[in-house]
Amino acid sequence: MIIKGRRSECAELERLLDDVRTGMSGVLVLRGDAGIGKTTLLDHAVRSASPLRVTRLAGVEAEQELGFAAAHRLLLPFLDRRAVLPGPQLAALETAFGMAAGTAPDRFLVGLAVLTLIAGAARRQPLLVVCDDAQWLDRESLDVLAFVGRRLHADGIALLFALRDEPDSAAVLQGLPELPIPGLADTDARALLAEHVDPTTDLLLRDRIIAEAAGNPLAIRELARGAGSLRPSAAGRPLPVSRSLETRFLERFRLLPDLARSAVLTAAADATGDLDLVRRALHRQVRSTPDEIDAAFEEAERADVLVPGTYGSGLLFRHPLIRSAVYAGAGRAERRAAHAALAAVTDPLADPCRHAWHLASAADGPDARVADELHACAERAKDNGGYLARAAFLHRAAELTEDTATGSARLLEACAAALTGGAPHRAEELLTQLAPAPEPLAAHADRLRGLVHLMLGKEGAVGLLHNAALALSSHDPRGCRDSLLEAVDAAMVVPRIGPGTSMARVARTALEMRDRRTGPPEPSADPADLLLEGHARLAAVGHTEAVPVLKAALTAMRAPGAEHGGAVRWSLLGMLAAIETWDIDALSECGRRYADAARSHGALRMLQIASHANATAEVFRGDLATAQLHFAEFKDVADATGADSRLSHPTDAMLHGWRGDEAATLAAVRAQLELYPERPGGVPVQLVRAADVVLRLGQGRYAEAQAAAGPVLDEPPPHGGGLVLPGLVEAAVRNHDTGTAQRALDRLTERAEACRTPWALGLLARSRAVMAVGAEADALFRDAAAHLDPTPLGTEKAHTHLLHGEWLRRRRRRGEARVHLRAAHEAFTRMGATAFAERARLELRATGEHSRRRSTPAPADLTPQETRIARMAADGATNQEIATHLFLSASTVEYHLAKVFRKLGVASRRSLRTSLPG
Repeated sequence: MIIKGRRSECAELERLLDDVRTGMSGVLVLRGDAGIGKTTLLDHAVRSASPLRVTRLAGVEAEQELGFAAAHRLLLPFLDRRAVLPGPQLAALETAFGMAAGTAPDRFLVGLAVLTLIAGAARRQPLLVVCDDAQWLDRESLDVLAFVGRRLHADGIALLFALRDEPDSAAVLQGLPELPIPGLADTDARALLAEHVDPTTDLLLRDRIIAEAAGNPLAIRELARGAGSLRPSAAGRPLPVSRSLETRFLERFRLLPDLARSAVLTAAADATGDLDLVRRALHRQVRSTPDEIDAAFEEAERADVLVPGTYGSGLLFRHPLIRSAVYAGAGRAERRAAHAALAAVTDPLADPCRHAWHLASAADGPDARVADELHACAERAKDNGGYLARAAFLHRAAELTEDTATGSARLLEACAAALTGGAPHRAEELLTQLAPAPEPLAAHADRLRGLVHLMLGKEGAVGLLHNAALALSSHDPRGCRDSLLEAVDAAMVVPRIGPGTSMARVARTALEMRDRRTGPPEPSADPADLLLEGHARLAAVGHTEAVPVLKAALTAMRAPGAEHGGAVRWSLLGMLAAIETWDIDALSECGRRYADAARSHGALRMLQIASHANATAEVFRGDLATAQLHFAEFKDVADATGADSRLSHPTDAMLHGWRGDEAATLAAVRAQLELYPERPGGVPVQLVRAADVVLRLGQGRYAEAQAAAGPVLDEPPPHGGGLVLPGLVEAAVRNHDTGTAQRALDRLTERAEACRTPWALGLLARSRAVMAVGAEADALFRDAAAHLDPTPLGTEKAHTHLLHGEWLRRRRRRGEARVHLRAAHEAFTRMGATAFAERARLELRATGEHSRRRSTPAPADLTPQETRIARMAADGATNQEIATHLFLSASTVEYHLAKVFRKLGVASRRSLRTSLPG
């Protein structure tokens, strides 16, 4: 079949299929207007797919609210092999599909199960997955399929989506490769018209059809069919094509006999495509004989409204616009009748949610019984992890609830479910429908608005969460505490806090709430309580008061099993507490344990936080190569979840700073400061500021280092500022600005003496040595080394050797200086901190030792992904274990491992341990 004007698009699809035949994978999103030819191109891909196995599905508006419904339909041919899935994946999949009871699964773990299942099938026969009308898939399924699309690599799978080019249409697919489908060029449009219009049609009318259709193939065909009745729009301008087509389809539908119209409307209201179900519903509705019903369907087929189902036994509309036109154009009473008939023939035990949804669509006004059934379905959706389905059921239950308070409570539950499901825009829309509510509902609404603002990056999140906490304080202590924790978390990361509130105000409120409790406050072992109090003291009082509580919080976070409990929710605050208290052991242990827990639960957003903590810990340890792997995992996970790369990708600035990579460091600094314009900013700004200071110190550009670090003195940030204080002391001393150096040292002294960890005391002694003169400096440098040497802090130990050696060299104690400078040079060279290594080399040369400029041995040309896979394989992990750990398929792991073998020149996993760098 020749498709007019689509040669380049067909070639793109054929290239993707060719790649799949060689064992690779690909994903493509076809985006364009309704009727532009997306389905035709998908059909072309299916016809061209031999010898691929093809599975396809199409989104249906009526099914949008049923969580994981589309994913279940997609996997039906493969579910008989689900027993091969690793245990956690199998449990997640069966729970999501309602096949087994269990804890609500993370949708990304469901996504990994889907990936594992279809990748296993593709090992036997390459696979083409076609998903039409993706804008109408339920959100849970769309999230799962988007995740799969982002993890495909060497699996022998092609994944094609088609969706309408509308604002926010299937936003979760953004970032995947796209193929825009434009209107046909004039020549192709006229050639298509010639195939469908009566040859006697005059040229003027043909020109009007071409103008009206605007290159839309479906519009050309439809207008050609009705060329004799073509009329211009009232304003003399073409109508929007989709609206014009829907009008035409609706007119055609209304010309059908009564029974055929009822048959088509009932089919439009049904999402299953089950012809037998629609027949039974129609019989119940109009009491016609089976022969009369069959004749009605045949009439609809002759009118080109329906076509026989092309897969399964389902009914198929000739175009999705016909379904939407029929359903939207029918009267409300007709729609209610169709849904009532469908509810009557849908088994409430086998399919309770679809049964309840039809009942709700048939309801004419409040109905307590149906509302309660919808609420029960919402609870089932929660158990299955279908939070957006839960939101939809609760929203409709609220609409059918006569009692205002109960309806408002259900609407707030719907909003919370939408937020949990990662749909802040939907949550915001639901909140606009909330009537003015009394306390405590108003407070809960404010809290949800604050979380919506936080997720959407809107100003005001901190203030809303703070106000909600105040309102909840008298009757919901746990809700009050959680709102305050959310406010603290938001204040650390939002670009703009907004007027009327601040981190300090939130902190004071938290402390006041604690003091208001009756009786003396009892010590808490709950990580959430301790993290709130510790961070509040840090922002409102200072390190001396905060550190004991933060240390207690870290102890609670490291308690056995804490990573599987409520502490997970506040893990970011815990990781920051470890940095604020200069506790490398707590940071490393929490990062490792919480990352392992996140992998076991498929909690990718939690894995992001833990991966970043692991990367940061390795930077401090001086293992920059491993830090790069953790940062790569952080970005990989962020990309897999569809996170904004502008926020996630600059977060490895500290790694670039230590490596002396000026271009990468400054690019990250600029990116973050553009996103977070308030100074001194939150934690993201402090991280890139610390990276900038490290870069300048390594280059010996002390004035620039001082300028980068200076704002922490003028506008002290509540969190993260301590990272630059030792560097600020060093830079200010080298700039002969003893006043600034002393101010920075005073700040550092307060924090370090409060923490009294080896890390803190080592930095304090080193900074005092930089400020000191004479023999006192020598003793302080040695004291710093004594604190730091037992720790794993490679960068700090090397930096201390460098500063001590420089001090000795300036006092002409060249022999002693060489010992320290040589140690610094070797350590910095080994870790790849090139700027600091060069600074040490130049100092060594000044002592008379002519050391050669040394560079880190060139590593094998392995990508971070290949390195991670190779390391795990060297440690004895199987391909499936590696795949589960990295959220990949075993086929992709096998592909990467083969590349590793070629690059390293080895033939077996046994040889990897001795061949891998580091």
